[in-house]
Amino acid sequence: MPAPMPTPPPPRPAEPEAPRGVASIGKSVVIKGQIFSREDLYLDGEIEGTVEVPENRLTIGPHGKLQASIRAREVVVLGSVQGNVEAGERIDIRKESKLVGDIKTGRIIIEDGAYFKGSIDIVKPEAARPPVSSRPAVAEIAAAAPLAGVEPKP
Repeated sequence: MPAPMPTPPPPRPAEPEAPRGVASIGKSVVIKGQIFSREDLYLDGEIEGTVEVPENRLTIGPHGKLQASIRAREVVVLGSVQGNVEAGERIDIRKESKLVGDIKTGRIIIEDGAYFKGSIDIVKPEAARPPVSSRPAVAEIAAAAPLAGVEPKP
């Protein structure tokens, strides 16, 4: 009778990694200063200073510890951030992450289990705002189309 095959060890849970095609700063990297990126950026190290990714997504990995002011189109927080965050489109604060600072964004998601302390300023995107008129839109509609059967008062 052949010997039984040994059972392989159970697979280790995979650590989150930066998606392919994204600039990445690993968990053993420490940066003090300014980071500016014109592509998606995944930060999993320690950063102190400023981070700007104005037209792309910034992801702070689970080991990421930022003491920085952040400006990006989209921000995803899996680690720890201490500083103000400005996200043009949205910010996503995931469970077990921590953000202490003021937020300015178009949309925000805070998952159960996330820690947030600060203020939130929800702003509308500039492109979606209607042009400012000197007269209110209601007055323009009323003047252009009087109600049927209603006679104006003298």
